[in-house]
Amino acid sequence: MRKLTARGLLVSAVCGASVLGAAHSAYAKDDFSKTAFGSVQDRKATAGAGGSRKISYSGNGSGGSGGGGGNLAVPGGDWAPPPCWYAPTYSPEELKEKVDASPYSLTGKAPNNGGRKQEVDTDIRHKYSKGDYKNFNLDKQGEGKFWAAVPNPAEKDAARRESCTRLPFWVKNGERPDVENAISPEILSKLAYAQVTVPGTRVKLNPDGEQTVNLPTWVWLDKGKYRPLSVRASVDLGGGEEIWARTTVEPDALKLSPGTENATLHPSSGECGIKGDGSIGSPYKKGSGKKAPPCGVTYLRATQGGSGYTLRSTLTWKASWEGSEGAGGDLPTGEFGGEQDVTVQEIQAIN
Repeated sequence: MRKLTARGLLVSAVCGASVLGAAHSAYAKDDFSKTAFGSVQDRKATAGAGGSRKISYSGNGSGGSGGGGGNLAVPGGDWAPPPCWYAPTYSPEELKEKVDASPYSLTGKAPNNGGRKQEVDTDIRHKYSKGDYKNFNLDKQGEGKFWAAVPNPAEKDAARRESCTRLPFWVKNGERPDVENAISPEILSKLAYAQVTVPGTRVKLNPDGEQTVNLPTWVWLDKGKYRPLSVRASVDLGGGEEIWARTTVEPDALKLSPGTENATLHPSSGECGIKGDGSIGSPYKKGSGKKAPPCGVTYLRATQGGSGYTLRSTLTWKASWEGSEGAGGDLPTGEFGGEQDVTVQEIQAIN
């Protein structure tokens, strides 16, 4: 397949919206802007094509976070799912209906959009009716799909979101094209990662309430709440074939920040690793007294004027994926943090 030089039709796999790229400065046969596809919102065609281009998500990590949780952040900000990709979108009938819904078809004449744009509208129609394809491949209905560009709705940069510029192209059922950014298990793994929702990070403390100067505060996480989570993402390629990826995240370590320089962390790094049984930190045990906890903080100065310290706890989650075709590997470690107000009193006490 030859690479097209124009900005292409962008069809959202998640929202089902048709978005058109900005005008391309140089004209080429396959270029278009405000063309036969235009910015027409053809709801019927969109709905009909929705199942073919939809990414399906499932798993215990995709059902909502609860408790103030959300999606993982990747430190450094240099990793993200792709801004757009190509996926099976239109059947021959759906693509023809999409083009037929353009202003050119509705008015029976070329739209009054000026010179080159008018030529481009005509070329787009010719491409699918008499050029690269004959009558929109209607005689191949059920044998494949036209793949089209899908913008990532989570991508904030419009230029990047619209950077997949190929016009819709034909692919047989069960096949994947050799095209950059064609939907793949690796892309699906990143999209699944972005869908993972983890619970809010809120640690348990002992003493449970006001803390005491020079008395260690024991910190731990509820093991039952913080457990491995996974999301499976899949795309139907037609003909009974699909591609898929499953991304799994699991708690790895807890980092504490006491909210004041007048504190001692346990351990001194402030990072509490996960233990063999999946727990992080330990509940206070009677008789431990002033013994240093495996995970915690000792405040050295009382809070003043009713204003407490802000204890921040950040849970890191290691991530990996597996997918169809034997693919798989590691993904960047993500994190999700939470804050709790802590009041420290100036008395000595022993639990």
